[in-house]
Amino acid sequence: MPGAENAAAPVEVPKRASKPGVRFTSNIVGPIFLAADLICLAISAPMALFAYDQLVGVRVILSVHVFAFAVMAATFLLIRSSRKAYRRTLVDLVDGDGEVFVDAIVATLVASALVWQFGMIDNYSRGVSLLFLASMISTLGISRPLIGRYLDRLAARGAIEQRIAFYGADPQSLKMIRRLLDGLELPHLRFVGVADDRPKVGALEDLKFLGGYEQLAELARRGEIDQVLISVPNLPPARLHDIVDGLSEVSVDVSLIPAEAIELAPDYKVHLLGSLPVLNLWQRPFRDINQFVKHGEDLLIAGIALVFLAPVIGVAALLVRLSSPGPILFVQPRVGFNNEVINVYKFRTMYADMTDVGARATTTKDDPRVTPVGRVLRKLSIDELPQLLNVIRGDMSLVGPRPHALEMRVGDHYYQDAVRGYAGRHRVKPGITGLAQVRGLRGEIRTIDRAKRRVELDKQYIDHWSLWLDVRILFATARAVLFDRDAY
Repeated sequence: MPGAENAAAPVEVPKRASKPGVRFTSNIVGPIFLAADLICLAISAPMALFAYDQLVGVRVILSVHVFAFAVMAATFLLIRSSRKAYRRTLVDLVDGDGEVFVDAIVATLVASALVWQFGMIDNYSRGVSLLFLASMISTLGISRPLIGRYLDRLAARGAIEQRIAFYGADPQSLKMIRRLLDGLELPHLRFVGVADDRPKVGALEDLKFLGGYEQLAELARRGEIDQVLISVPNLPPARLHDIVDGLSEVSVDVSLIPAEAIELAPDYKVHLLGSLPVLNLWQRPFRDINQFVKHGEDLLIAGIALVFLAPVIGVAALLVRLSSPGPILFVQPRVGFNNEVINVYKFRTMYADMTDVGARATTTKDDPRVTPVGRVLRKLSIDELPQLLNVIRGDMSLVGPRPHALEMRVGDHYYQDAVRGYAGRHRVKPGITGLAQVRGLRGEIRTIDRAKRRVELDKQYIDHWSLWLDVRILFATARAVLFDRDAY
């Protein structure tokens, strides 16, 4: 390429050792999960049969149950494959794997349906089926953290390593890309250096200068790099084709980072529209089956909670009625799903003539407007229990961003004006509790920084929702209610 002979002298890269150890890229993660799931399925069947024999002592027809086990295993693997669970890399592990338990339950139900369809239901033990499901969930639950630790060890000793070289010595772009990649906390990524065929290059921080694309090709030929990230802003198409042609003769991944991907990061997700890559800046969080799972979770848990908490709700209502004149419930308009106004129910905790429907003034510690009974109800979050009715009605969810009053302020600004991206939290139904509430942001929000952090956590919840995340938040909420001092 013209001008390449005037470029800065490339740094000498050490030659590969004569007997290198086995090294994989992060694509090995998917097969490891597949092998682990096959082992879990293989040991769950004999575990279930042995447990049933010990607990019940009744012999079962083995052929019927072997058929059911085979259907369960095949269905489970098909569901996992449809989720692309066996194409995962170390990058995907940050999203967790809570869906595996739902997939096990669905596989068990499918197997039971087929056993009934084939007329074998009279010879089929539901106890064995439940024990097999319990064994699957147990072994899968144990395997996930073990796989995580095993992958961490492989990455730490370099057995899993993705060696990356940048093409394009633009200091600002490199700084942004490095910060984004470092934020992922992926131990298997190793940045070999940066290459550029232009005669003048800027400061490269701690990255070695490797030369031009010819030197990159040589490094790839020797197995020193696995991927080249082209990060030149406003790169002419002709020059891009020259670079790709120069690297096409060796086995190396060549990827382009568009300028928009750097400027807009990290507020997007990459998807394919046919064969066209697109940057999704906003996306509906709950679609297809997820919306039914979320709604089913709300109805089931809220219904059970109303039954078990009925005595607490009854006592709280009586105390509110006896403590001060006024209605038992406080109905407040708040912003809900799709930015629509909903009426949120709470036990009244303030004196009736001091209630603030618009929430113009934030409730503070030792607020004189709060009744003595109301102070206890707020501290233990019992005042929020009537919102279970909002969940049953479909206005709210158990878990989601907390709904804010119409005139809620942070300092001298309305909440929606004080925090950029605030409206994005209305893409889902508001919740009785949320990720922000279990991360120390329950109660009064005194500063704009805390308000921004709450919105960040709301967005994090929306972008990474899973059934398992909801369960963790619900358990964490119980702990926060007992020990959090920020609620009053």
